Amino acid sequence: MAPSSVVVNIEKPGGNNGIALVEINDPNSPLLQDKQKVAGPKQFTWVLFLKAQRALGCIPWLVTGLLAMFVSVKKRIAHSDATDEDYKYRGRLYKFLKAFLAISVVALVIEIIAYFQKWNLSMIRPWEVHGAVQWCYMAWLTLRVDYAAPFLVMLSKFCIVLFMIQSLDRLVLCLGWFWIKFKKLMPVVEGEAYDIEDASSFPMVLVQIPMCNEKEVYEQSIAAVCQLDWPKDRLLVQVLDDSDDEIAQALIRTEVLSWKEKGVNIVYRHRFIRTGYKAGNLKSAMACDYVKDFEFVAIFDADFQPNPDFLKQTIPHFKGKPEVGLVQARWSFVNKDENLLTRLQNINLCFHFAVEQQVNGVFLNFFGFNGTAGVWRIKALEDSGGWLDRTTVEDMDIAVRAHLQGWKFIYLDDVRVLCELPESYEAYRKQQHRWHSGPMQLFRLCLPAIITSNLGSAYEWVVTKKTGRASESDLLALAERGAKSFNEEKIQRRLSESGLEMLGKLKEQGEKPVMKSKRNRIYRKELALAFLLLTASARSLLSAHGIHFYYLLFQGLSFLVVGLDLIGEQVS
Repeated sequence: MAPSSVVVNIEKPGGNNGIALVEINDPNSPLLQDKQKVAGPKQFTWVLFLKAQRALGCIPWLVTGLLAMFVSVKKRIAHSDATDEDYKYRGRLYKFLKAFLAISVVALVIEIIAYFQKWNLSMIRPWEVHGAVQWCYMAWLTLRVDYAAPFLVMLSKFCIVLFMIQSLDRLVLCLGWFWIKFKKLMPVVEGEAYDIEDASSFPMVLVQIPMCNEKEVYEQSIAAVCQLDWPKDRLLVQVLDDSDDEIAQALIRTEVLSWKEKGVNIVYRHRFIRTGYKAGNLKSAMACDYVKDFEFVAIFDADFQPNPDFLKQTIPHFKGKPEVGLVQARWSFVNKDENLLTRLQNINLCFHFAVEQQVNGVFLNFFGFNGTAGVWRIKALEDSGGWLDRTTVEDMDIAVRAHLQGWKFIYLDDVRVLCELPESYEAYRKQQHRWHSGPMQLFRLCLPAIITSNLGSAYEWVVTKKTGRASESDLLALAERGAKSFNEEKIQRRLSESGLEMLGKLKEQGEKPVMKSKRNRIYRKELALAFLLLTASARSLLSAHGIHFYYLLFQGLSFLVVGLDLIGEQVS
C-alpha cells in the first residue's frame, strides 16, 4: 500500500510571495514527530485544565443542591405535625426497624474502617486477628456468610419467582389489550333502544350514594346523580348517610330536601348504628320494601360525578343478556395532575382499567367490581347472597360470589365517571392498606368455595379523605356564588327544622368555620426504612456491587421522599 502523503504549508513572515509547499509522503517523518512532540504536552495540559475547570464548576452546583435539600428537609421537619402519629409509631415494627437500623449503622462504620485499612480477613485464621475492631469485623462476616446470606438468597429467589409470574401476567394482559385494539372488540348493545316517548319501556333503576362524614363532596355527587337523564317515575335515588357528625347529617339532609322539591325522586336514609360499614349500609338499604319494584341498582361513592347519560350508556347492555349481572364503567380523575402522588396513581389505575379490567371483561367476562360507578342486576345480588360485611372489600366479595354463581360482567372503557384521587400520602396509605389486606382476608374466606366450584387491622373500614375537587364547570358555578359562607348558604336556603337547628349550632361555634391549615407529616417508619436502605447501599458501594448499590440507593431515596411527605405536596 502506498504511504499517504501529507502537505504542510509554510508561510514566510517577510513578503507576500514567501509561501512554499513541502510534500511529505511518509507520515512517520522526523519533521512530523518533532511537531507532535512539541504540541503533545501542551495540548494534554490544556485538556487537564479544561476538565479541572468543569469539575470545579460542578462543585458549587452540587453544594447548592445539597444545601437546598438540607434546608427543605429541615423546614419539613420543623413544620411537621407528628403529634397525632406519636402513639401509632410506637409499635413493634417501628422498634424493629430502629434496632435493625442501629445494627446496620454500626456494621457500616466497621466496614468503612476495614475498607480504608485494606483488611482482607478471608485468609486469616480467628486466632490471628488482632484488636476488637478486627474481631467484630470478622464476626460480622461470619454472621453474614453462615446465617444471613442463605436466608436472603432464598428470599431473593422467591421474589424473583413472584416477579416472573407477575411479569408473565402483565405480558399476557398487554397481548390481550393489543388483540382487542387490533380486532376492535367492544361490548355491543343487542336489540332496539328504549322508546323515548314511552317511559314505561325504561326499566326501574335504583341509584345509591353511600357516604360517611364527607362534607367536602356530598353536594356535587348528589347534584350529578339527580341530573341523570332517565324518566323520573322510573328512577329513585337513595342517599345512604352513615355520618356520625351532626353537621354533616344536617347538610346532607338539607341537600336532599332541596332536590326533592325540584321534583327528583330522592330519599335520605341514616343509620344510628353503623355496623358493617359500607357493606352494612348497602345491605340495610336493599332491605327496603320498595326495592322489589326495581330491576337494577347503580352505586356511586360520595366523590363520584356521573354524566347525565350514564344510565343510557350502561343499562342497554343488560337488554337481551339475562346472564349479565354487572356493567362496570371506568374512573376518570379530576385531580390527576395535582402532585406527584396523584400522577403516579393515575398511571397505575389507568393500566388497571384500560388493560386489566378490559382484557378480563372481554375474554373472561369477569373482573373485580370496583365498588362504585357500576350497575348491578338486583337479581344477581340476591342470587349471590347480597352484601356481606365479613371483609372490608365488600365489592370484591360480591363479585367473586356472583361469578361463582355463573353471572357474567361487562366492562365499558368508553364510559367514564369523574372522581378524586387521594392527594396526601396519609390518605393514600390508609386506602392501600384496606385494598391490600382485604383481598387476603377474602381469599381465606372464599378459598373453600373456589375449590368446590366449577371454576378452577384488615377488619377496620377507614373512609378515604376527599378534598372536594370538582370539574371545570362545577368550579365556575362555585365562583358565581359570591363570598357568602358555604355552610350558612346551604342551611338558610331551606327553612327546615334541621336547617334552623344546624344554623344555630354554627353561630354558637363562630361566625365562620375556621379552616385548618395543612400541616406536613413525618412518617417515621418510612424514614427508618429509607435510612436502612441507604446504609445498605453504602455497604454495597464499599463492596463494589454496582447494581446493588444503584438499586438500594434509589429505593432509599424513594422512601426518604415519602417519609418526608414530599410526594404529596401541592403543585402551584
